[in-house]
Amino acid sequence: MRIVFMGTPDFAAVSLEKLITEGFEVVGVFTQPDKPKGRGMKLAACETKQVAEKHGLPVYQPEKLRDGTALELLKTLAPDILVVVAYGRILPKEILDLPRYGAINVHGSLLPKYRGSAPIQRAVLSGDRVTGVSTMYLAEEMDAGDVIDTAVTEIGEFETSAELFDRLAVLGAELLVKTLRSIEAGTAVRHPQDPALVTFAPPLDKSECPIDWNKTPREIVKHICGMQTWPVATAELAGESFKIHAAAYTDHHTAKLPGQIVSAGKQGIEVACSGGETVLITELQAAGKKRMKAADYLLGHPMQVD
Repeated sequence: MRIVFMGTPDFAAVSLEKLITEGFEVVGVFTQPDKPKGRGMKLAACETKQVAEKHGLPVYQPEKLRDGTALELLKTLAPDILVVVAYGRILPKEILDLPRYGAINVHGSLLPKYRGSAPIQRAVLSGDRVTGVSTMYLAEEMDAGDVIDTAVTEIGEFETSAELFDRLAVLGAELLVKTLRSIEAGTAVRHPQDPALVTFAPPLDKSECPIDWNKTPREIVKHICGMQTWPVATAELAGESFKIHAAAYTDHHTAKLPGQIVSAGKQGIEVACSGGETVLITELQAAGKKRMKAADYLLGHPMQVD
């Protein structure tokens, strides 16, 4: 089965590497055009392109998908199937219809929940206890195609979006292999998505960064975990602005108002939240400083308790 792989970031690169090591015939790799990165803003290859070049696979980076150029390239490659993983572009119908087995996608949620570009982050932010990955046939509407298979995993209580992202990339690659083999064998089953169960996962925005101390300790912890590693949760403590990287629960109660500092010492910075409960900030980052343990920051910057 001739496969054309389409993907861009590291989530996709894991799947491409898995297909190669499992012996699938990948005849071409499409990625988005190189983008400037770093202080020097030099053009840099994405992770998927790096994997493709490492294995000597031809790489294609069309600027557009609807001007016919990409379609002609695909016709010369004659794929039996398109595998799309975090490519970052919507494929037009003429491309979807080209391969005899169509186009399949690996998505970082249990569809139809969390359609969209930030399913992993939204699952953590929402406090979900389980999530997973889905393989599906691509349709013209984003993430609306028939589901082929899923794999489920629990979300750790303090697992960040970045950590979950890495785990789901591996889980998705394994599910992709299983899916492709079922398609080859003619045993793949299509499961239409239930429109009544559809939810969406829009991209994160910096406006979501500030912590709402009127929420419960778990909601606050999940907010901090979900905003890792971008755009990162923020808070104002003792009149200064911080990025908040990690927090823990306490068994304490207080009469202080949400957002007020209860204690600041060797354990970290304890802050009041809803219902008289508290949450403990354990890692933070002051403006212009590196990320550090809250206790270490306090050694040089004592914080007054409200």
